[in-house]
Amino acid sequence: MDAKLTLSIDKDVARRAKIYARSNGRSLSDVVENYLKLLTKNSSVEDSEFTPRVKSLLGCISLPDDFDYKKEIADYLTKKYL
Repeated sequence: MDAKLTLSIDKDVARRAKIYARSNGRSLSDVVENYLKLLTKNSSVEDSEFTPRVKSLLGCISLPDDFDYKKEIADYLTKKYL
């Protein structure tokens, strides 16, 4: 069942949002509803809308518990630019 919702937003934002919705063939209500769904979605990685190929890659790499990705990135960038 749909609920009616009244929002107060800046006129320019509303105008641009309507243009965005129209250019994507959607209603502004649909755009707002989908945005709110994304904000309130409590799902795990498995429930996300990944393509089958991406889902097949999840978990294919195992790293040690003490892996420091920031250090690895820093080392890589140091080698690349120095």
